[in-house]
Amino acid sequence: MKTTRQAARSTQVTAKAARETARRTAVAARKAAQTGAYMAKAAAKASAAAVRGILAATKAFMTAVAAGGWIAVMIFLIVILFSGALSMVGGGNSSAVSPVSAEVTAYEPVIRRYADEYGIPEYVELIKAVMMQESGGQGLDPMQSSESGFNTQYPRERGGITDPEYSIACGVQELGACLESAGVESPIDMERIKLALQGYNFGAGYISWAKSNYGGYSVLNAAEFSEGMAEQMGWESYGDRQYVPHVLRYYVFGRIQTGTGSQAMVQIALTQEGNSGETYWSWYGFDSEVEWCACFVSWCAEQCGYLDSGTVPKFSLCSDGVDWFNSRGQFEDGSYVPVVGDIIFFDWEEDGDVDHVGIVEDVVNGVVHTIEGNSGNAVRQRNYFLGDSRIYGYGILIS
Repeated sequence: MKTTRQAARSTQVTAKAARETARRTAVAARKAAQTGAYMAKAAAKASAAAVRGILAATKAFMTAVAAGGWIAVMIFLIVILFSGALSMVGGGNSSAVSPVSAEVTAYEPVIRRYADEYGIPEYVELIKAVMMQESGGQGLDPMQSSESGFNTQYPRERGGITDPEYSIACGVQELGACLESAGVESPIDMERIKLALQGYNFGAGYISWAKSNYGGYSVLNAAEFSEGMAEQMGWESYGDRQYVPHVLRYYVFGRIQTGTGSQAMVQIALTQEGNSGETYWSWYGFDSEVEWCACFVSWCAEQCGYLDSGTVPKFSLCSDGVDWFNSRGQFEDGSYVPVVGDIIFFDWEEDGDVDHVGIVEDVVNGVVHTIEGNSGNAVRQRNYFLGDSRIYGYGILIS
């Protein structure tokens, strides 16, 4: 009995440590979910913490069993149940995005050039995700576009293209045609993007068929189309009926929870953290580098369809952004408590001139958390106390 009590006490200590590890894991998971848990770094961190929790709990169980202490076993069971509940509340890493390969990343300049040329510059990340699924960036036909109607220089058969750059040119055109046929409006128009992606795999005929018969894409109608085409062609199978989820695991915008547009804008901004400014000032139309914080905000708004809807202006001068919001009665001074997605303007010298702009990520315990372009010449997260004298004011989004 004395040995059993000692084992129980030892197990209680170990179980307490396991419980604390589980609690911290859940907290970390919730925090990651709020700030873009779809990024692989956060997912890896949460997974490592979870493994440590499992090891600690397992050690507690083995101690209990060895001692034969029923009290210890009961404690262990409580820990397991409690940890499971926390895992359910905190969520997992299902929102994590798998990174594209180094080979795909190396093709980004070529992808960007053809995306600009064929009118879909905002879909570079989607093109990269497609390439990753098709080939991982390897081989002479990385976009697997040999059978595309845009291939006019090589045999229109599998493996026909033997020039990677030409493959990308054809693939970008093919995807652009699918996006247009599906009626995709922005990089976060996920329902129509799914339709376009399955069309890239099955052929454009799927898009018109799915729209006519079902109003759009679904996993079930993709399977139906695949089976029908396989039977018609006399093949064992036709295409990849799981092509959409296969591509979207590499697509950063595909993990954005778009309950509100302003939240979507924040999540899009977070996916750009660490990037330099060329993407944003060149998208705006500048031939050389400029102060690009406003270009970054405008670019994020474009990804949400906010420029077309008139929710956010396209502006490169911070003062023009302030004037636009002011003219619509949507501007508040620095005493205002902002909400997610508001546009925050700064006056660093406190001389009445607007110097900088960013996006409000959230407000916690009196601190405004932001995501800003051209902060140390990169996209970075920053924070300021509410009422900071350098905060000029806020542009309020009205969807």
